[in-house]
Amino acid sequence: MGELNLHELPWPREQLLELEEADVRLRVTLSYFIEPNPGRRGMLGQHTYASHRLRFALEGPFETMSQFEGRIAQAAQAENDARTSIRPFDSDRNWLVGPTNRDRGCLHADIWRGTARELADCGVLAVYPAGGWWKYNNSADRVGMPVSYALLVSLATPEVAADLYTPTAIQLGIPVQVENTNPASARVSVESRLF
Repeated sequence: MGELNLHELPWPREQLLELEEADVRLRVTLSYFIEPNPGRRGMLGQHTYASHRLRFALEGPFETMSQFEGRIAQAAQAENDARTSIRPFDSDRNWLVGPTNRDRGCLHADIWRGTARELADCGVLAVYPAGGWWKYNNSADRVGMPVSYALLVSLATPEVAADLYTPTAIQLGIPVQVENTNPASARVSVESRLF
């Protein structure tokens, strides 16, 4: 508990900046296993059933890394403490479902919609715990134990035909095969999935 994973997303930043005001969609899906608390019968409170309650957050376009980490810490604390309240972050309006409603259960999915220029500067995604019974259990079999999760991220430009896939694949080191059947046009096929 108290740790977070920061994932630097391999954005095709230059291509996003070239698209300027074009609409883009970023879909984020976080999935993890909730280990129920074997010592409790029923749900007596918000911290008695779920083991670690993972959440995700996207860095804001004008946010420094320290501001981003501070915002995450504040959000995790507010979820743990019913007395703490936080104001919505400016970029939360871009999410279709929003952080208040998507954080139920162990499968969290949401779609960020905005301009390519806005998204170009949002290159870090954080996954962090927001409480649960692991926080209050000091058993030796739980302290320092890693938590596994799956994080799927996809990026689409619904109205513009732009190749965002190839620059991202190159950044990730995924082999890109170019078939040149016609010198005027080249078809690109990537051998594996990005995320």
